[in-house]
Amino acid sequence: MSEDELRAFAEDLHEMVRASFGDSSGSLYNDSFTEVVGESLIEDGAIEGVEPCYFRKETETGRGAMEVFGYFIGRGGSVLDVFTAEPNRKAEVLRKSEVQRALRRARAFVERCRQGMHSDLAETDKAHPMALAIHNAWPDLKRVRIFLLTDGRVTVDAWHEDQIAGLRCTYELWDIARLFRLAASGRPEEDTVIQLDPPLACLPVPGDEDYSCLLTAVPGAVLAKLYDEHGAKLLQRNVRAYLQARTKVNKGIGETVRNSPGRFLAYNNGVSATATAVITEPDVRGTPHISQLTNLQIVNGGQTTASLHHLWTRDPGSLERISVPVKITIVGTEALDELVPKISRYANSQNAIKEADFQANGVFHVALEKLSRAVWVPAREGSTVQSHWYYERVRGQYQVDLSRRDRGAQQRAFRAENPIAQRFGKTDVAKYELTFLRRPHDVSLGAEKCFQIWTEQVLGPPGEQVIPDRHYFQQLVAKAILFMRTRKIIQSLRLGGYLGPTATYVMSLVVDRCADRLDLEEVWRTQALPAWLDDMVPSLAREVVRPLLVDAPGAGNVTEWCKKQACWERVKASAWTA
Repeated sequence: MSEDELRAFAEDLHEMVRASFGDSSGSLYNDSFTEVVGESLIEDGAIEGVEPCYFRKETETGRGAMEVFGYFIGRGGSVLDVFTAEPNRKAEVLRKSEVQRALRRARAFVERCRQGMHSDLAETDKAHPMALAIHNAWPDLKRVRIFLLTDGRVTVDAWHEDQIAGLRCTYELWDIARLFRLAASGRPEEDTVIQLDPPLACLPVPGDEDYSCLLTAVPGAVLAKLYDEHGAKLLQRNVRAYLQARTKVNKGIGETVRNSPGRFLAYNNGVSATATAVITEPDVRGTPHISQLTNLQIVNGGQTTASLHHLWTRDPGSLERISVPVKITIVGTEALDELVPKISRYANSQNAIKEADFQANGVFHVALEKLSRAVWVPAREGSTVQSHWYYERVRGQYQVDLSRRDRGAQQRAFRAENPIAQRFGKTDVAKYELTFLRRPHDVSLGAEKCFQIWTEQVLGPPGEQVIPDRHYFQQLVAKAILFMRTRKIIQSLRLGGYLGPTATYVMSLVVDRCADRLDLEEVWRTQALPAWLDDMVPSLAREVVRPLLVDAPGAGNVTEWCKKQACWERVKASAWTA
């Protein structure tokens, strides 16, 4: 990639962040930057979620200074992700000392939260819920990850891990070059290269012209460590979510590990995985051993993997006698989207997978993509300029489409016809639709889970889906405008954290109380929020955010409270009237 490409991409990222709020500096811009970049990392599988919340505290000497841009507590409360950033760097180089300073300040923040910094903050301080959540989560944490997000260029490849109060602390650097590779790849995830030491003996099995297979047995601890290191990225193409060993299969795994570890290989169906490349090396007897895997994806056996990880985190020695049978299918990147869903469907024999789970690239999404390229937004009064709302069926399409054009006039024309602020993806569709179906608690479950619920319960199985037409597309865009502009108003109010849940709950309450006043056709024509709603949102947001969302029953976790239907029932029963 050239410097010109990186600068142009950094400018696009800046415009995307500005479109999310409308300013180019300050704490609101910082929150928007964290959210926009965080969404890419969520889709990549690098993180489960992000709660933007900019906080900075300087000291006279600089020692002990703190600065963070957000946080998230994931993997069942066992992993703390903390985000710091260097925004507005426009592809310029960050010196090593600047990287060190940013990471040190984030680390100092984590340490102070552990010690109880929330007691020193006013409850009205937007950082108070973040500090309190980290402090309360600390006893159950197994790992801390600190992310540096920047639109500048980082010259160091990695940062050595260390510990915070005995917990493993790792660092991830996401600069403009890495973000560009992610956006321009047109693939669902960044390349992940796994080195196996010691290598694993395997048996090559001939396949067809577009794939080959390797059979191996992976020690349970190795599989658990891979999941611990890479998390959701290993399961991204797997349609299941791990639910803390609640199903019979997961309980059975635990019983076998405890009572009959030597028979695990015989009892367990094992794991089916794919990789885009594998390096094997022969030992002294000529037996091939796997030493490196690229883009390993567990497409069947995700529950086995996560269950073993669950047991390993509590007792690493419990997996000493466990071996897991694994079939690795080596598939070229061009065949991934065709073969992987079929492998997952046909290989599965543990729990039934519904057909709707495989429809991310189905006829609905293909039709919606075609509409988004064909339907023009109405020109504003006195203007002839028109544009598209660009539906990104596969993440990275926008950047790939842009890069196909010659730099200069062609790319400027593409950006004018497809403004980056009018780009949306599959999980956005689910968010808008479930919000307008008055299901904010489902939206609050997170992008991927929200998409799964919408696909299964609303979109429906193949053959029963309503294929979108021009009218549907225009109504969907109107919903997007209402949601996005409402959210922007809420962000400007500086009410504290929980912007995402507040926005979806406010919009759902508006639909619940004011459905007869919402004219989606008018919103499409004007491409704007109705004046009456613009005036109403600030007071409604204040009505919702603290008494109904933040003040969770029993001083519970706000993020978890927002995911419950009881939370929506409480908001819906509020005395607010339009």
